[in-house]
Amino acid sequence: MGNEIALFRSFISKKGLRNTPEREEIIKEIFSSHDHFDVDELYLRLRQKGSRVSKASIYRNIPLIMESCLIREVWHEDGHMHYEHIYGHGHHCHLRCIQCGKVIEFVDQDLFEIEKRLGTKYDFEILEHRLDVIGYCSECRQHAAAAGDRS
Repeated sequence: MGNEIALFRSFISKKGLRNTPEREEIIKEIFSSHDHFDVDELYLRLRQKGSRVSKASIYRNIPLIMESCLIREVWHEDGHMHYEHIYGHGHHCHLRCIQCGKVIEFVDQDLFEIEKRLGTKYDFEILEHRLDVIGYCSECRQHAAAAGDRS
């Protein structure tokens, strides 16, 4: 931790904005865990640590933190956008269980080959891809099967 703060300070300075301890507190909390998060979860984590950062302040700062390339949006669910920090982490995709919410991050070289083929086929410069595969994890399938056996 620390490089993300330095990058954000530089980003804020170039934009002619003032950095604040509150902004840094938000970034430190984001990077304290590798979990995906929404604003409500981030707000609760900060409150549990005694922070006085408001939810409105988090909402105001998320776009700046995204613009600085420290975090990105990953999916919208239950009326909330979810985010993940990307600085210092390689590209990856997600398998998401719609039953329990479990997220499995993965990298598959075949996807990069498909990306190259698509770029060539359509004469398109691909900057990145995002893949979010939605289904049921093995535990939820097992629980569903066990519940079905009782009928």
